[in-house]
Amino acid sequence: MTTTVPDLLVTETFGPTLQGEGPSCGQRAVFIRLSRCNLTCGWCDEPQTWDRKRFDLGAHTVRRSPVSLAGWALSQDTELVVITGGEPLMQHKLVSVVDTLLRAGRRIEFETNGTIAPLADLVSDRVQFNVSPKLSSSGVPEARRIVPGALQALSHTNSLYKFVITAAHRESDLAEVQALTHSYRLQPVWLMPEGTTRSVVSAGLRALAEPALTHGWNLTSRLHVELWENANGR
Repeated sequence: MTTTVPDLLVTETFGPTLQGEGPSCGQRAVFIRLSRCNLTCGWCDEPQTWDRKRFDLGAHTVRRSPVSLAGWALSQDTELVVITGGEPLMQHKLVSVVDTLLRAGRRIEFETNGTIAPLADLVSDRVQFNVSPKLSSSGVPEARRIVPGALQALSHTNSLYKFVITAAHRESDLAEVQALTHSYRLQPVWLMPEGTTRSVVSAGLRALAEPALTHGWNLTSRLHVELWENANGR
């Protein structure tokens, strides 16, 4: 008898809910949140996926087979499947999950930090990479958070670039976005305020509206925060 070894590290699956960020903001979606990350951003809103100092990662991780994970997503009546983390591109077993979902007519968005080039088998017209290169305000050294080869590879996929802007470092964050987008020819660009409360996100949107218009960038809210204050499973 053949058994399938559960080999994807998963923090949670949830939905249907609404995609809260980027050009698909407000669209119905289900989420697969994978565990583990190769960065350690100080303002991360999902530290239970990587921060061993504050969390027992084992208590926040389940092992799921690709068949099980794809089956769960297909049991939901949503076209859009968002695969996030953590950093999902660390887990190569996603290829079979993505293949199953695409063959079933689903549309996929990856939320990725832009430091890992996607495997060729993940690239498709129906797979969008929402790339979020991290800025200095993340507290991560530049050599770890900006990987030119990965950004170049992602530029040849269906991708967009979403930058988290902090209130405390807004001006330097915006200057860094301008420099990165020019150096690596990143487009289209979306600005998004950092924050896990309605008041902080709303204030950030107001502060970023004019810079976005001035530079020809886009602006996205964090709809899930405005609706549910970053509650788990929403």
